[in-house]
Amino acid sequence: MVNMLGPRDEFLRLLERDLDADIHVRGNTVTLTGSAEQIGLAVDVLTEMVTILRTGQGLTSETVERVVQMTSTGAEVAPAEVLTQNILSGRGKTVRPKTLNQKRYVDAIDQHTVVFGIGPAGTGKTYLAMAKAVQALQQKLVNRIILTRPAIEAGEKLGFLPGTLNDKIDPYVRPLYDALHDMVDPESVPKLLTSGTIEVAPLAYMRGRTLNDAFIILDEAQNTSMEQMKMFLTRLGFGSRMVVTGDITQIDLPGGQLSGLREVQQILDGVDDIAFCQLTNHDVVRHKLVGRIVQAYDQYDVTRTTAERPPRRRPDHDRGA
Repeated sequence: MVNMLGPRDEFLRLLERDLDADIHVRGNTVTLTGSAEQIGLAVDVLTEMVTILRTGQGLTSETVERVVQMTSTGAEVAPAEVLTQNILSGRGKTVRPKTLNQKRYVDAIDQHTVVFGIGPAGTGKTYLAMAKAVQALQQKLVNRIILTRPAIEAGEKLGFLPGTLNDKIDPYVRPLYDALHDMVDPESVPKLLTSGTIEVAPLAYMRGRTLNDAFIILDEAQNTSMEQMKMFLTRLGFGSRMVVTGDITQIDLPGGQLSGLREVQQILDGVDDIAFCQLTNHDVVRHKLVGRIVQAYDQYDVTRTTAERPPRRRPDHDRGA
């Protein structure tokens, strides 16, 4: 019961806030009061929490909120099944999907050769793809991991960057390194990079290559042109998997250039063994405020688009012409 209620009854307060049923706890007994519908929802939430605890995984306030959210929306998969699916364990922590859409994304990577993960910042697109890549390498399903992204400044002109080629590339691929260091022993990363088992390179360096027996991740794909996207996808070799991630609301391409990630959704829609996974602000797993920021920007874009839409012209015969 202590694990169920949380430190200083933190989880109990969350349940009282998010559920309409009144919750009373005495000893090891929980009494629920309210409408049949609300009591049923509360019972389902508590049952899922018990199931998670029985797997040996502790509860956190974030986990409790996710359980309530998924149970309330009637997700077709039990919250406990989503939140206890282990992808990768190491360095004292385990990488797991935290939302239903994230589980669908992870499952799609297992089931398809090419997967597109499209969604706003903080939804775990790159992080989960990296975890699946390290898992595939550890299980010897692939011989190497290739991480790439276009070298496009995010709305700023950085100008000349001093140093070697690696020094120039490093700022663009730093997020990939950060995720990698979370999952692999930092002391082994230089060895893996030196041996070519893990390769990090800008997208331009992919041209002319055929990538066999590799797990390939293209990050920030919204900043690829249509030509670059075609070039990248056709690098696919035997025994390889590709994951393409990006956020089509944050395109930094110059001169109104078409985004390869935006257009590829229409071009490859329905092609066998290719999956498109959409993540939303509800899948943001960073600070809670990040989800609210993304939601606010989405609402602003909808409002602005509606306001800027020209009024519909009436046909001439309706105007008495």
